[in-house]
Amino acid sequence: MLNKGDKVAVLDDAINGVVLSVKGHEVTIETDEGFVMKFAIDELVKINDTSNLMDSIKRINIDEIKKEKAIPKPRSFVKEKKDKREVGVPEFDLHIEKLVKNKNGMSNYEILTLQAETAQRHIEFAIKNRIPKIVFIHGVGEGVLKAELDFLLGRYDNIDFQEANYQKYGQGATEVYIKQSKK
Repeated sequence: MLNKGDKVAVLDDAINGVVLSVKGHEVTIETDEGFVMKFAIDELVKINDTSNLMDSIKRINIDEIKKEKAIPKPRSFVKEKKDKREVGVPEFDLHIEKLVKNKNGMSNYEILTLQAETAQRHIEFAIKNRIPKIVFIHGVGEGVLKAELDFLLGRYDNIDFQEANYQKYGQGATEVYIKQSKK
């Protein structure tokens, strides 16, 4: 809707001006160069007067600006689907700090014996309860516990073992696969 005094621009020409009168669909304007011209109302577009700061401020939609500036909520990512064989794989941490409250006073031999006995208990439990796979977290260190664990696992005929998933555990874990005998 155009009114007398509105600033306008002609759509298909580089002509700007001020509306002198509006009669139906015909608009008379005075161009910036001082010429009086007539145009159809759909050939003109209203130009906002930027010199009137208060009108410009009133047209600002604060809610839209807040939405633009708002920190987006973090997207939820779809969790990686696990292989059915990976569901509920028991993990046992053999670090001495996880096995006893205070290791003070224990010799290295006692620590290693406790770790090996703990691993053996978990293996026996997994065999008895037909758990197909378990993981022992032993850490890297000097490799003494890993060597003891390998020796222990090698004594079982129905067990295969290998380094555990590097991406998940690094180099400090062993996966144990228990072959199930037919009952």
